[in-house]
Amino acid sequence: MRDRLAPPSHRPPVLPPNDPRQYDDLAGEWWRPDGAFAMLHWLAEARAALVPPARRPGALLVDLGCGAGLLAPHLAGKGYRHVGVDLTRSALEQAATHGVTTVNADVTAVPLADGCADVVAAGEVLEHVPDWRRAVAEACRLLRPGGLLVLDTLNATVLSRLVAVRIGERLPAVPRGIHDPRLFVDDRELVRECARHDVALRVRGIRPQVAGVAAWLLRRSVPALAPITSRVGRRPRMVPTRSTAVLYQGRGVRRG
Repeated sequence: MRDRLAPPSHRPPVLPPNDPRQYDDLAGEWWRPDGAFAMLHWLAEARAALVPPARRPGALLVDLGCGAGLLAPHLAGKGYRHVGVDLTRSALEQAATHGVTTVNADVTAVPLADGCADVVAAGEVLEHVPDWRRAVAEACRLLRPGGLLVLDTLNATVLSRLVAVRIGERLPAVPRGIHDPRLFVDDRELVRECARHDVALRVRGIRPQVAGVAAWLLRRSVPALAPITSRVGRRPRMVPTRSTAVLYQGRGVRRG
């Protein structure tokens, strides 16, 4: 038995929950529709649906926590210059190949000018930031008067911790330890924080369509069935739900 165990120095390091280095380990998963980041594709499509066409030439959209640029295909034709901000260089390299102008920075200290953005998108990033209030302050600072903030994140509830971590991170291909539930964001606190920065945020609950998720799970669990489920099962989409207790979207305009 001893011979079968790798020496401690050869064992892969166990990263703490929410460690950014996980995204380097998963760099090959970003653009796989049924891969580890499949739900981020569904969320990017839903987030982009909240963004109207640009109202002026040269309009700027700043994508906080852009990852590999999954939002980019859904913004095509809307008329924005797409700037993506992220800590993970391996993800930014992929975002650049999809037309995103990349900035390697922390979302709590973005090296862009006040009021530069017509739209700020903060998708699935606030629940990964140790100080989400600073990230919100930055997002609002970047917005020009009349600019639009769109976001989605996980709520700080027992149900959210159960669904997203206890259950979600045990599904096939979903990375374990990708979330730290202590960082989840209460929707009422988020609305109040945005109001402090002159953004009137409205939130609504969202969830993935059940049939689409079932087909995705079947493809992941039984690869041989993938051709069949791909034909009969639609690509999962996010749909509105009355409850914000697990996952929710926010949309708000900066006053002034």
